[in-house]
Amino acid sequence: MTRPIVLITGALTGIGRAAAIAFAKERARLVVSGRRKSQGEELANELRSLGTEAEFVHADVRYEADVQRIVDLTVERFGRIDIAINSAGTEGPTGPMTEQTIEQYSAVFDTNVLGIMLSLKHQLRAMSLQKSGSIVNISSTMGSRGAPNLSLYVASKHAVEGFTKAAALEGAAFNVRVNAVAPGPVDTEMLNRLTGNEDRKTTFLSSVPLKRAGTPEEIADAILFVASGRSSFMTGEILRINGGKTAT
Repeated sequence: MTRPIVLITGALTGIGRAAAIAFAKERARLVVSGRRKSQGEELANELRSLGTEAEFVHADVRYEADVQRIVDLTVERFGRIDIAINSAGTEGPTGPMTEQTIEQYSAVFDTNVLGIMLSLKHQLRAMSLQKSGSIVNISSTMGSRGAPNLSLYVASKHAVEGFTKAAALEGAAFNVRVNAVAPGPVDTEMLNRLTGNEDRKTTFLSSVPLKRAGTPEEIADAILFVASGRSSFMTGEILRINGGKTAT
C-alpha cells in the first residue's frame, strides 16, 4: 500500500481505533474523527509516533455540517481522500420492541444510519471529482439476521448494508468502490455493554463456532484488505467476519 490518505469516523475506540493504528503502521496518512476532543488528540499523537502524518477533527456524524467539514478539511490538508472508513456507531438500548421509544430510535438511527448516509454523501462527492476511492462501512453480523431485544440495532445495520449496495452502484461510474465489513462479536466495550457481565459474555460467546470473540485487530486487518487495491474488483459486497456465526 503506497501512503494513501485515509479518513476514519468513529476512530477513538474499538474497531475504528484499531483500524487507525493498522493504517498508520502501513504509513498511510490519516484524518481521524470522533466526539471526544482530548481522546482524539491523544490518538492523533499516538499515530504520529508510529511515523506517519495524522490529524484529528472533532466531529459528530449525526450533523451534516460536521461531516462535510471532516471531508473538506481532509481534502484541504492532503489534496484528496483515497480511503474512507465509516466506523461511528452505537448499539443503543436493549429490550423488547414493545418498549422501544421514538427517542431511542433516534439515538440509534441518527448515528448508525443518518451518519452513514451523510458520510457517503460527502465522501462520494469528493471521490467522484477525483475519479477514484474506496469506502468501507462497518456493519455487523446483525446486518443480515435478527436478534431478540436488539431490534433498533439490527434494523440500523440492515440499513447500513442497503446503503452500501446502493452507493456502490452509484460510485462505480466514478471508479469509487463501496463495501462493508460485518464483524460478529468483537472484544470491545460495546460487547461488554451488551452482555453485561462475564458470565453472560461467556455464555454468549459459546454460540460462536470458534468459541471466542474476535479482536479489533483481526477486524482491522480485514478492513485494510477491503479498502486496498488488493480487492480492486470488489464493490457492493459485505465481508462477514464472525467466527462462523452466520454459517450456523
